[in-house]
Amino acid sequence: MMKLTNQSASLILLSALLTMALTGCQSGNSNSPTPAQNSAEQGASNEQNKGEGAASSNTSPSESSEGEGSEVIKEGSMEKEGNVVLKELAFVYNEHTIAIADTANEEQMEQMLGKPDNLKSHTYSADDGTNMDTLIGFTEKVYTYPGLEIKTISIPEGKQDSIFHIEITEPTYTTARNIKVGDSLDTLKSAYPEGKLLGDGAPNEEDDFRYEPSNYVDVMSFHIKDAKVESIQIYTLLD
Repeated sequence: MMKLTNQSASLILLSALLTMALTGCQSGNSNSPTPAQNSAEQGASNEQNKGEGAASSNTSPSESSEGEGSEVIKEGSMEKEGNVVLKELAFVYNEHTIAIADTANEEQMEQMLGKPDNLKSHTYSADDGTNMDTLIGFTEKVYTYPGLEIKTISIPEGKQDSIFHIEITEPTYTTARNIKVGDSLDTLKSAYPEGKLLGDGAPNEEDDFRYEPSNYVDVMSFHIKDAKVESIQIYTLLD
């Protein structure tokens, strides 16, 4: 009877020890993350750190734009002398650039180009036979030099003469882009890629190559013969 009682007590004690051991294992497992959990949590932590690093290293769009804006030259912020388009419609002689719409009286013309071979002056009137009613009261002057003719016009009320027509027939005078009479058509096209031939442009035929700003009033026209520039006209249309 005593032996049976001792065996029963031993079994109870062993059972209690096993129960405590199992409880301890379960408690340890619930507190210790699995490898998968470790990997997921580490990845999330890395992503968070990465995001924080990007935010700290990159400026906001507004800050970036503000920084760039201080270095960019905005359109219209640079000062320009005169009308840029009209300054293209010009020729150069002895370091003088003479352009359409420039004011030029007789004294100024002589200072820039010397004394003309011929100077004509005409004031338009209703009975002058020209049928230029829109120019009545205007005075036109024509300055003639070797290989060059310049026309000016002055409106009534005493305003200065301004150039409205230039014709060049000799290589003495070059355009603002360094094109002169005698240059090849290919050279002309390279200097004025915005221009175009008005006809078919066959090398052995005559044609006109026109450079024309968008206002359709001011024009530079190169007469082409045998694939070379024969003459140059620069003019503005009078109302």
